[in-house]
Amino acid sequence: MKRFATNLAAWALSAGLACSAGAASAAENVMVVFDGSNSMWGRIDGTAKIEIARDVMENLLGEWTADRQVGLMAYGHRRRGDCSDIETLVAPAKGTRDAILERINAITPTGKTPLTDAVERAAGELSYNDTPATVVLISDGLESCERDPCALARTLEQRGVGFTAHVVGFGLGGRADAASLACIADETGGQYLSARNAQELGRALSTVSTAVAEESPEPAPEPEAPEVQVSGPDSTLAGSSFEVSWAPTLHPRDYVTIVPVGTEEGAYGNYVRVEDKSARNLRAPADTGLYELRYMHHETDEVLGTAPIEVTEPDVTLEAPASALTGAAFEVTWAGRVHPRDYVTIVPMDAEEGAYTDYFRVGDKDADDLRAPADAGMYEVRYVLEEGDRTLASQTIEVTEPEVTVDAPGSTLAGSAFEVTWSGTVHPRDYVTIVPMGADPDASRDYARVGGKDAAKLKAPADPGMYEVRYVLNEGKRVMASRTIEVREPEVSVDAPGSTLAGSAFEVTWSGTVHPRDYVTIVPMGADPDAS
Repeated sequence: MKRFATNLAAWALSAGLACSAGAASAAENVMVVFDGSNSMWGRIDGTAKIEIARDVMENLLGEWTADRQVGLMAYGHRRRGDCSDIETLVAPAKGTRDAILERINAITPTGKTPLTDAVERAAGELSYNDTPATVVLISDGLESCERDPCALARTLEQRGVGFTAHVVGFGLGGRADAASLACIADETGGQYLSARNAQELGRALSTVSTAVAEESPEPAPEPEAPEVQVSGPDSTLAGSSFEVSWAPTLHPRDYVTIVPVGTEEGAYGNYVRVEDKSARNLRAPADTGLYELRYMHHETDEVLGTAPIEVTEPDVTLEAPASALTGAAFEVTWAGRVHPRDYVTIVPMDAEEGAYTDYFRVGDKDADDLRAPADAGMYEVRYVLEEGDRTLASQTIEVTEPEVTVDAPGSTLAGSAFEVTWSGTVHPRDYVTIVPMGADPDASRDYARVGGKDAAKLKAPADPGMYEVRYVLNEGKRVMASRTIEVREPEVSVDAPGSTLAGSAFEVTWSGTVHPRDYVTIVPMGADPDAS
């Protein structure tokens, strides 16, 4: 695109600019993007730049505003150091000239210069994908929020239906500053004008006004074909897998990546090596917005081909019961699955992004069971995008205390089997066990899973003493109910002949049998207790 620059020595060109290649169609909607950054307090000939701009804004808003949808957006006008400080002050509509002038007069320059984000947002509000759209950017400085306005302009030109950006640079620092802003107009077929004082700014805005009012734009020349043709969908969901293709494949170690529009060359996000293929699946980032698919040289990181793609917000819904018992399994259902590696988890209310406890991958399902935590309280069930660990849907659930009882005999013999019963089963993986009085909650000796039963046999320890029979929640090893039991010494006697021949059989008798798995053996005098 031809660059249109004006200064004190070249104002004679202004009349010719009215019919330039960047003139916009009369059917185009227009958004004025106004610089409200702190630097607008800078002075020219003793007057603040913001005051100069206010005085000459009428030069821009001519008769053409009567039958066009015209709006006003400002940036940097509310908060210091905030790159998201962008606001639509007047929504695009007909007859907004007076409202725009009034709102500009109320702007107080304050913060940074996120001009790239502002132009992108303005294009979106003008539905630049569907209708012709024009943005008029008035700025006194460079992008200060780490984006490349030139790359964005290229993407808007490629994706838009007759998108045009006119740029007026006011009181800039030098040629480098001017070039950074001029490329926005160059890439979109618009005009770039540079003004150094009040008179030049007034003439520049008049020139842009004439160009915007012009009816017949000159067709733009065809862009140079890239070395590699890259193709992908126009849009995809955040965190989803999508197919990207390319031709030709130059080297198997080259790679295709996805990055935000305006990312500097050489940077990369999610990527795949091209290998010997012509298409592969790539994962979209977690954040929505305008992105580029880039075919990158494996050694130089040079961009050899690009394609625009928009990453949009998934529509995921999730359902879970309003309450569940501690440690219990409950069903969760969801719709709008994005990626099989996404997961559903339960976490305390207000847990930070990426936190998880019990969880499962969504796979290709739309329902599965989660386990409630061991502690009662308020929780959230979350559908989490694996890419970026971002929560897409959540539901509050109350985890309540179960009513569990356990019963056992008051005493039993050491090593004997005895029956334990319980009620209020929470989860089939919970268990009953017998442990010494006061043992830690996660201690266990002989135990039995509760399964779908309400009774089981346990074996008493070999050592007499006071013990507890416990019902233990498998989730968190929490003791839900207990019963004291005394383990007593059994009265067992054994009798055998006083002597016998080596290798011969002899009879042994006993009384006070404790457990059918107990045994009788013969060992040398003084052998260890476990010898046999």
